[in-house]
Formats: sequence, C-alpha cells, structure tokens
Amino acid sequence: MQNKFDIRDKFYLNGDEIQIISGGIHYFRVVPEYWKDRLEKLKAMGCNTVETYVPWNLHEEEKGKFNFNGILDIKKFIEIAGELGLWVIVRPSPYICAEWEFGGLPAWLLKEDGMRLRGLYEPFLNHVKSYYKELFKILTPLQINYGGPVIMMQVENEYGYYGDDTEYLKWMAQVMREEGTVVPLVTSDGPWGDALECGKVEGVHPTANFGSKVAQQFEILKKHTDGPLMCMEFWVGWFDNWGVDKHQTSDLEENKKDLEEIMKTGNVNIYMFEGGTNFGFMNGSNYYDVLTPDVTSYDYDAVLTESGKLTPKYEAFKEIIGRYKELPEVTLTTDIKEKEYGTVKLHSKTGLFANLDNLTEKQTGKYPVSMERAGQNYGYILYRSTLKKEKNIEKIRLYDANDRAQIFVNQESVLTLYDRELLTESELSIELSANSQLDILVENMGRVNFGPRLEKQRKGIDSGVQVNGHLIFDWEMYTLPLKDIDKVDYEKEYEEGRPGFYRFFFEAEEAGDTYLDFTGWGKGCAFINGFNLGRYWEIGPQKRLYIPAPLIKKGKNEIVLFETEGKWKDEIFLSSEPDIG
Repeated sequence: MQNKFDIRDKFYLNGDEIQIISGGIHYFRVVPEYWKDRLEKLKAMGCNTVETYVPWNLHEEEKGKFNFNGILDIKKFIEIAGELGLWVIVRPSPYICAEWEFGGLPAWLLKEDGMRLRGLYEPFLNHVKSYYKELFKILTPLQINYGGPVIMMQVENEYGYYGDDTEYLKWMAQVMREEGTVVPLVTSDGPWGDALECGKVEGVHPTANFGSKVAQQFEILKKHTDGPLMCMEFWVGWFDNWGVDKHQTSDLEENKKDLEEIMKTGNVNIYMFEGGTNFGFMNGSNYYDVLTPDVTSYDYDAVLTESGKLTPKYEAFKEIIGRYKELPEVTLTTDIKEKEYGTVKLHSKTGLFANLDNLTEKQTGKYPVSMERAGQNYGYILYRSTLKKEKNIEKIRLYDANDRAQIFVNQESVLTLYDRELLTESELSIELSANSQLDILVENMGRVNFGPRLEKQRKGIDSGVQVNGHLIFDWEMYTLPLKDIDKVDYEKEYEEGRPGFYRFFFEAEEAGDTYLDFTGWGKGCAFINGFNLGRYWEIGPQKRLYIPAPLIKKGKNEIVLFETEGKWKDEIFLSSEPDIG
C-alpha cells in the first residue's frame, strides 16, 4: 500500500487523523555527527515530526556549483529522521529568513544589475528554477508517497511580510510541483495585519507563526482556512544580536501554557527545538533603525541548548506532550563528552597586510567595486590606493558601502566606521607624506535576512571613496573570504595594533565539546583545524564560541584567531562551559 499524507479538515496519514507535533532542527547548523542525537532527543520528547529549512546560499554558493555533502547532506539528515520513525517537513527556500545570511539567498544574485528578489522577475525565477532542478532530485524520492518520511513542503516563507505578488507564489508552487512535489504544500505567515492575506495562494494550505496568545492567533487563522490549524513556528525563545544587553530568553511558564493550548486545538512545530550555530560568516542581520547583526550562537533559548543539552524547557514540554500521547522509549546512541582543555599558549602571529598576496589575487580598477562584483560572497575585502596629490586628509566619505570599514593611512589605523556612519562625511586631521597609502578594510557583518532591504545588501564599497571633496581613482582590491587560512605565512612580518592572525596549538587525548573563551580579544573570527567557527566580538553578549567534538582531532589541533582590532593576549582558554551572555 502506498503511503499518503492529506490535508482536509484535519491532517490525515493513510486515511487516519494525525496530530503533527514537530520540532525545528536546521541540519546546516549542527555537525552531522550529532544529527542522530538531536533527532533521538526530539522523538523522546514526544514529537513525531522534524522541520528544517534548506539554505540555497550554501547548497549553491557559486552559481551552478552544487554541494550536498557533509553538513549539507540533507538526504542523509532526512533518512536518519525516517529511520527513527519521524516525519519531515521541508521548507526549501528560495528565501528562508531563519536569522541566516541574506535569508538563505545566494550573494551572487547581487552581482547582477537590476536584480529583483522574491517576485515575478525573470532572471531571479530562472536562478530559482535551475537550483530547484538539482534540489528536487534529492527531495522528490524522499516524499511519503515514494516511501520516504517527507509529508509536506512549504512555498516560500513568510511572504506576506514582504510582498503581495500572488502570481509569484503561484509560480513557486507550480515549479515545486513540476519538479516532483506530490505531498501537500503549505505557506506560513504571522497572523497580524495583512500578512496571512498577502501570503495566501490557491491550493496551498496556510499556517501561522507566533509565540503567544494561541487562542487569539488560531481564531485569526480560522478566517483563512477551513482545514487544520497549525502553528508552523511556535517561538519558544529568540535570537541575540551583537551588543544586546543579555542573552534573550522566554518565559517558560507562558511557553507551557501556550503549548498546552496548541496541543488541545491544533498542530505545532516548535521553533526552535535546537537552534545550533551560525558557523562561518552565516549569521544574518536585521535592520530597522540600525544594523543589528546576529551573534554566532543560535542557541535561541531553544528546547535543547546550542550544544544539544536537555533543558528545563525540554522536561516541561515532554511532560505536556505526554498528557496527549504515549511517549516512546528512546535510547540515546551518541556518546557526547565535554572537555576543558584549559589554557593554550600563543605559538605564532603575523600581520594581515604582509599576507595579502598569499591569501588572494589582487584585482585592480579605476573604481572600487563591491564584494559581489569582485566575485566574493562573505568575509572581508581590502581596498588600497595611493594618495599622490593630497597633503592631508580633512574629510573622507564612502559611497554605497556596507557594513564596517576600518581606515588605515600608511597602515596606521585612523578611523572605524559602522553602519550609518558610512553614509556621512567624517572629519579628520591627518598629515600625509608623499605617496601615502590608503587602506580600507571592509567587513560584511551578515546580510539582512528580513524585510525590504534585501535588495540593498551589496557589501564592501560599491561606488566610490571621496577624500577632501574629490573621488579617489585607481584601486587595488583584495578579496578576503578566508576560506583557506593555510595560506597564512607566520614567518612574515607582524604589525602591532593592526589586523593579524594568531595561531595556537593544543593536544587532545580525546575529543570533547568545548568552548573558546575570547575574553581580552577585540573582534574577528576563529578557526579550528581550518574550520571557521564564526565571529567573536568583545561587545557580547556571547563570550565563548562552541567547538563541537567532531571538529577536534586526537593529537595536535590548531586554532587561529583573525583579529581586526589589534587586541590580543598570549593565551586563550578552552572551557567545558558555554557563556552566551
């Protein structure tokens, strides 16, 4: 008998009514060695389903080059869920939000002039279609109709918060079906304002996203569907941005009341069951009045911690779910240890400026160009020019620049500009020698992942640099995505107080989860054995970076910190405890 999942007045599995009790786990935020552990814990809590987004920007980081391996092996993640008897909800982009870089959209879209996103704009649609052709080769056979665990897929994501192009949503649904989708399709939008109305599309079941006032939100959702009520994102926590006063947490007693109400009246996907980590440069940003980039930890005050530990929220939710269904007996099969490796002494250090030619191939041009136009997606980019005619710098201004620029004259730091400071003219008083060197190091802090600023996310400098009222021409440009830090030469010159690389080694008799304490350091990113753990920044609230045990080798391990502010210590500390603020 062929399995089938239907949406009518309720959800039905092979003709029998089913209540979906799901939790969100993003496979791309958890090392694959821990997928089974997280899924087992999900099942043990009483959930019958797992939900995940799919990040287009990682699966097709370069146009036409697809990656579904390692931490991106979505097929393996879904198969493990199926082997454990869990159903799967897939939310396959092209836009996912998720506090993820550019909402999951690939940065190379912005290389094209005139690019319009998330609407009926043919160049964008063509890119989506070519990506879906590859993605659905994997997803289609994993649907329940063909013996897999996938029971539904989502069209777009919270589109009602972005626009009202119903024809675009129809196109998205049609393409998903053309590429092999046979399970029911859903949308998800917040139940406020026009969002549900703008995000609806014929033949697609609407669901709602919220974190409180369940009865009220479901009453609103009822006006948009005669079918089952589902909270597709039951927000049980929140995310942190750099500079926020403390780690954001929810009220557990309110969470419990809301989950109880959902269990009585509808279906749920807990967002997040486990948040995980924004490894590398994959944190997103929000922009309302100012830029607020998210921290590396996506702990989210979720049901499991960033490192997969059970929480009081887990125990409380398990007790509530257990009132409505029989809890399964689940044996956890992954042995996870925590280790405090202690103090690690500095081995060597070297400067960025001395290593530019090792790390990248210089590009030249009359004008500075954005990262995307230079063929770069993430990280840093350095612009260099020679000031031949100026005797001093009185004023400087960067046009069409994002997000954070450090300005150096003759490799001495003179000014750092962030966000809105980049939009205004800065006054300086710097005397210049003949043929002074101007360097501008620009960091992409994470592209905005929500709202109408998506199309304004080119990073670096996309127009020009004005000094004393006139534009500077003739630039050298060094793209610094830092994908291969093995190219750093520690025999080269180190310059105190300037951006540089700091290398540490430690021995591990066994691998255990640990946390890199960056107290005393300024700002930058950290690597273990070449793997980019993510950003650190002294402004907090996060004070330690999570290092999962599978990234640690038995024997000698290398940690490298790329520090941009020139603040450093001759040691780091690897703790067994997190500190997310």
